Formats: sequence, C-alpha cells, structure tokens
Amino acid sequence: MLNSLASFLDRRRRVALWLAVPVVTLAGAFGGPAFGLLETGTEDFDDPASESVVASAQIARATGASASPDVIALVRLGAGADTPGAQAKLDRVAAAMRDRDVAQVLRYEPGGERALVSRDGRSSYLVATFRDDIPDDEATVERIESRLEREPGVLLGGGSVAGPQVGEQVSEDIARAELIAFPLLFLLSLFAFRGVVAALLPLAVGAATILLSFLAMRLVNEVEPMSIYALNLINGLGLGLAIDYSLFMVSRYREELKRGLDVRDALRATVNTAGRTVLFSSVTVAAALAALVVFPQRFLYSMGVGGALCALFAAVVSLTLLVALLGALGHRVNALSHRRWRTAAHREASAERRGFWYRLSRTVMRRPLPIATAATAVMIALGSPAAGVDFIGVDARLLPEDKSGRIVDDALRAEFPPNRTSPVFVAARAPRSERVAVEAYARELGALDGVAVPPLAQPADGLWRIDLAARGTTFSPEARRLVEDVRAVDAPFPVRVGGQTAGFVDQHGSIRDSLPLALAILAATTIVILFLMTGSVVLPIKALVMNLLTLTAAAGLLVLGFQEGLLEGVLSFESQGGLETTQLVLLFAVAFGLSTDYGVFLLTRIKEAHDRGAPNEEAVALGLERTGRIVTFAALLFMIAIGAFATSGIIFIKQLGVGTALAVLIDATIVRALLVPSLMRLLGDRNWWAPRPLARLHARIGLSEGSAPA
Repeated sequence: MLNSLASFLDRRRRVALWLAVPVVTLAGAFGGPAFGLLETGTEDFDDPASESVVASAQIARATGASASPDVIALVRLGAGADTPGAQAKLDRVAAAMRDRDVAQVLRYEPGGERALVSRDGRSSYLVATFRDDIPDDEATVERIESRLEREPGVLLGGGSVAGPQVGEQVSEDIARAELIAFPLLFLLSLFAFRGVVAALLPLAVGAATILLSFLAMRLVNEVEPMSIYALNLINGLGLGLAIDYSLFMVSRYREELKRGLDVRDALRATVNTAGRTVLFSSVTVAAALAALVVFPQRFLYSMGVGGALCALFAAVVSLTLLVALLGALGHRVNALSHRRWRTAAHREASAERRGFWYRLSRTVMRRPLPIATAATAVMIALGSPAAGVDFIGVDARLLPEDKSGRIVDDALRAEFPPNRTSPVFVAARAPRSERVAVEAYARELGALDGVAVPPLAQPADGLWRIDLAARGTTFSPEARRLVEDVRAVDAPFPVRVGGQTAGFVDQHGSIRDSLPLALAILAATTIVILFLMTGSVVLPIKALVMNLLTLTAAAGLLVLGFQEGLLEGVLSFESQGGLETTQLVLLFAVAFGLSTDYGVFLLTRIKEAHDRGAPNEEAVALGLERTGRIVTFAALLFMIAIGAFATSGIIFIKQLGVGTALAVLIDATIVRALLVPSLMRLLGDRNWWAPRPLARLHARIGLSEGSAPA
C-alpha cells in the first residue's frame, strides 16, 4: 500500500500539491472559528453523571435558575456600606444587573446579610443568577457589562464571566506560543536539517496538520461539544509531531539519494521504511491519547479526541504533502545548504561505526549493570516528590491575575467570609409539608465539624436547598471532609450533595474509577504495536517499564516546580499549593505516547540491523548511531513546540507544557542514552524472544520496515 502511495504521489505530485492548497485554505477558514465555538466552562472538568452535577441539575429544574452564581459584581464603595452614597451605588449596579435572563439579583441592604460586605465595610458584592433556560449566557453577560462599563469601581466575575475570559486567554496563548515557537523552530531546524529548504518543510507540515485538526475538531463539536483546551494540545502536538516525522522522512530520503538511487526510487524507499515507521508512530501516539476518551470529563476526552486526530493528521500530511514536496524538490531538497553542513552530513554517514552515539552506546554496554542501576536510581529519585502530590480543582484562579474573573475571585477569598458564593449545598427531595423534618435535618448538618455558619433551608418546587458554608478554602481538606460527612448523614428523604467542593470530590472518584481502563488500553496498545514491529514480547514490556520511570520522574519534577513553587519566578505564576487533578492524567497519556513514539523510531533501526545479521550489541550501537542525532534534534524541537505552553497565562496549561517537555528530555537523555543500551546488553538475545505461537503469528502478520541500507 505504501509503495503504491509513493508511486502515485511521484506521478501526480503537481496535482497533489495544487490540491493541498485549497484543502489547507478551507481548513483554516472553517477550522479557525473553532476558538469561538468550543466549550470554555469549568464544567469541562466534571463528570456529568456525578452526584454533584445531578444535584445542580435538580436545583436548576426546581427553581428555574442556576444552582451557582453566574455573575458576581465586586463593588468598591469608597465609604461604609450603610452610607447613602454606597447604597445609591449598589442600587445602580443592581439595576444594571437585572435582565430578562436574570432570575435573581442578591445585594446588600442595611440590616441585611453582612457576608455580602467586606471586612473593612467599604466593599460589597452582588450576585446575579441566570434563568436555567436561556440559550446564550454570553449575550446576557455582554448586556450587563455594557450597562456597567461607565460605573467606576465595579468588576465582574463569576462562572459566566470567567468562561469567556478563558477562551480569550487560550486564543492569546496559542498566538503567543506560535510567535515564539516558529522562529526558534526554524533556526534550530536549519541545524537539524542542514539546509534552508529542508528546514521549511516541517513548518509547512505542522501548519497543515494544525489547521486540518482544528477543522476536524469543529466538525466533532457539532456532534459532541468539545473543550477549547484541546486546541492548545493540537497546536503544540501538531508542530512537534510534524517536526519529528519530517526529520525522519527527510533524513531517510537524503540517505537513499546518497546511495545513488534516483528520485523515484529514493522516494519509494523512504515511504517504505521511514514512512512505515511514521505511520506506526502516529498510531502509537493516537492510541495513547485515545485512552483519554474513557474518562467522562469533557476536558480529558476532548484532549483525547483532539490529540488522536492531530497525530493521525500529522502522519497523513507527512505521507502525502511531504512526500509530494520531496518528489517535486528531488535533489533540491539539499538546496541552500552550507558546504560545511553537507560535508558534516557525509562524514557522519560514512563513519557510522565511529560516531558519537555508536561510541557512547559501546561505552555504556561495557558496564551495563552499574549504569542501568545508577540511571534507574536517578529517575526514582527525581520521581520521589510525586509521592507528596496534592491536588486542587479548577476555578477562576486558573486565569492570569489581571483578568477581572480572577481579581473578583481573589477579593472574595481575601476580604469576605469564605465560601459564601461556593457553598456545599444539599438538594433534598421533600414537599413543603415536610418542613419540620427538613429543618431538623438541616440542624443536624449544621452541627457537623467544618460548618462555618448555621445552614438555611430554602423551599422550591418539590425540593429543598440547604446551603452549608465550609471552613477553609473551597478545595481544602476541611471542605472536602465536610462533603464526605454530609453524605454520611442519614436523611429521611432522598438527598444529593453538590457545589464546587463536592464536584472536586466527585472528580477524584470518577478519575479513579476510569483510570484502570485507561491504563489497560495504554499498556495493551503499546504491547501490540511494538510486538507487531519487533516480533518480541520482551521489548514492549521493557518499554512500558521505562515509560513508567520517565513519567514518574517528570511528575516529581512537576511537583517541585509547581506545587512547591520552585519555578514561580522563572515562569511568572503563583503556586496554588497543588496540581490540577486532570493534568497528571493528561501528562501520562501525552508523555507515554511520545516516549513510545521515540522508542518506535529507535527500535526499528535496531531491528533493521539485527535482521541483517548484526549481533545484539552491534545492532544496538548501529541503531543508536543512525537515530541519535535525529532523535536528539527531534526531542529538542518538540520541547520547544510543546514547551511554548510555559508562556500560557493559564497555570495548568503551563504545567502540561513543562511536564511534557521534561518527559521528552528525560526520555531523550537518560532513557535512550543509558537505559536502552545497558538493558539491551544485559538481556542479550532474550530481547528478541517471543513464545513460539506468537513468533509464528508475527511471521504471518508482523510489520517492519522494508529494505534499508546496512
């Protein structure tokens, strides 16, 4: 099939190139608006079937209004809250917040609820709750903002304000990341590809991959709403994989041309060897990310869908557009290359058994046991801080400090009684005639440790809402413990517990329940794909162990950098004392796929040498030499592409970028340079072992690279 594809693209390369222009243009035109269409709310992180979500839905149906505040207006009064001037200002703000789509506006009046007034008495906040059936809360927010834009000392926050601000921030972050990454990637690509023309190829492949992936996400969003955060992953992953695949395709094409093949035969050989590896690599990455689809949280399954589509598109573009470009360029792929670069490339190719990576692997394999032990100990030590990881939930603190949603949230935490706008609430299914029983139940809840003020039971249509203000912050251990205690109290009627804290507790339980299946998918797909490529059951299992070490080390460094705050000054953020819960799951899938990706590239060249009769140690040394420089540059370039997330204004996007970059760095250095050769040497010919039935199966259906130079 790949041979036929190469022949077709060689014959019809002009048609393919001309066809690519309108396809990519249309993808940009229709995929670009995805920024304004995908979901941006904190509900992206909730399990729709969890108790907290069901409780919110019950209250919304019974009251006709949202269960949580939609817009919070922080008002700097400039005087005591009870003064006539302050009350007049609160009147104006309350009038501006009233709208046909607003069910209720809660404000402070003299003698009223003092929790709405700051501790110094000179600030207050108003709460607007939207009707449950409005089609577009952004339009409602815009109307409120327009009425208040000339009112000094008023800032708007709340979920319906913070959500759009997240979307705007994601768009800004992607534009900034591209502005930073593209020039750096091009400059480094000049050294990696040793030529201006060749260095432009991965940028073309990356741009096409990203735009096609955006279009696909927009189409998927029409069927199942997707989270806007997936666009960040597509941007970094698309660039990174495009560079990886271009490096391997272009380097192999040049290698075949140096052997004396004409353009047509070199193209066919490239597609049959490096192209096959690229195809397997993309399937590996896609399968790893697709494991996220088993999680019910929109954030995670959107990342799985977006990442898997991006990996597959990167392979499709590399095997079509890139192949057509290589065919059109022919020997001109080396154009605009400095003579010193061409000389260095020829010297490296002709001194295969004297190169740096060959010599390094031979040195490592002379002392395999102590080197393997030391490398493993280092990775375990790097990962040890992960044992002390603490988790936090998603709220307005994920926004930069200059966004109004964040400013309002910070002020509520610092200046007002805690958790009044984010209480733990109970939806009790009981008629109004059960008032005595409901109030008795509410008093029992109020006696629990961790309740800051006596609860108030409010009747609705066949339901009662009981709000509990927890001590501590929303995601603190005290607040989480209160949720568990409330759920442990026997009620004389059906109850559901909701609120931000309950949602955080439910999120943990949901991820814990889905994690075994996701890990099983990751392990199974890795073993199957690597077995099909190598015919060994030992190498896939070893890859799993090394991936686990890599991920543990990256997680430990992430805890030090973000939870403990060691990177605060470098990356301009304020530590929240923990990691967002979904980030380690996402990091595990992304980094696992990428680690296996680089393993595929390395193992195919080792197997190629082994199949040609090279002894185990020689095959390892040759494989490392043939891939060492390429994989090193691929990893470095990928670190820049994905590491550009570190400039994001959203803290957990920073965590994803830094964590993935660290995992790639560890994999490209400690694992590939030390663990792979030392373990391959220790296992010897057992590396290639498989039970006889599986060996026969691989002989029939196994896939590996085609012919290649010795």
